[in-house]
Amino acid sequence: MADEIGNMFDEDDEEETVENKGSMYKYIRDTWKDPKEGYLQELRIERLKQWRRDENFKRIERPTRLDRARTLGYKAKQGYVLVRGRVRRGGRRKSRPKGGRGPTRMGFKKLTPRKNLKRITEERAAKKYPNLNVLNSYWVAQDGRYKYYEIIMIDPHHPVIKNDPKINWICKPHQKGRVFRGLTSSGKKSRGLRKKGKGAERSRPSKSKTER
Repeated sequence: MADEIGNMFDEDDEEETVENKGSMYKYIRDTWKDPKEGYLQELRIERLKQWRRDENFKRIERPTRLDRARTLGYKAKQGYVLVRGRVRRGGRRKSRPKGGRGPTRMGFKKLTPRKNLKRITEERAAKKYPNLNVLNSYWVAQDGRYKYYEIIMIDPHHPVIKNDPKINWICKPHQKGRVFRGLTSSGKKSRGLRKKGKGAERSRPSKSKTER
């Protein structure tokens, strides 16, 4: 009888193990689906208090969202650099004209740049660290004034990067300044290159080229 009860408990443990089986990155990804709930809410508040005091672009040791960083190409090895940057939310701010004109001709509201905020953050990070190339970036937090992103940057002159066949493509000369030419993921999105076919006739070769 005792052996039968013991076997029953062993079977229950096996079932629980199978049900709870999953990747660590899966749990991190599920937690970040709604960062305003659970334990991330308290962490978010404490982080934003500190991040507001920090400089606009700051080098960090490890990613805040490990799953997202690994998906976008980050590796914990030499030559990879993480930078947390922030950019002010909203569209372009323009002062109200003093000269007389009608409300339609004021032209100081609803002015938005063609570049998305993530691409703007990547470009500013590239200017801050001119010896590094931008690989990708991802969102980490936002408040009423700023949006915070973490930018994955690569040192193209590092021997570890040059000897890695999976990433040494970024060491080629034509990859220099790639973020300013819209070659990152956010850059291609703002250029309208995420879709093909019907509805995307004026996205290629560029929006300015096909404007009428």
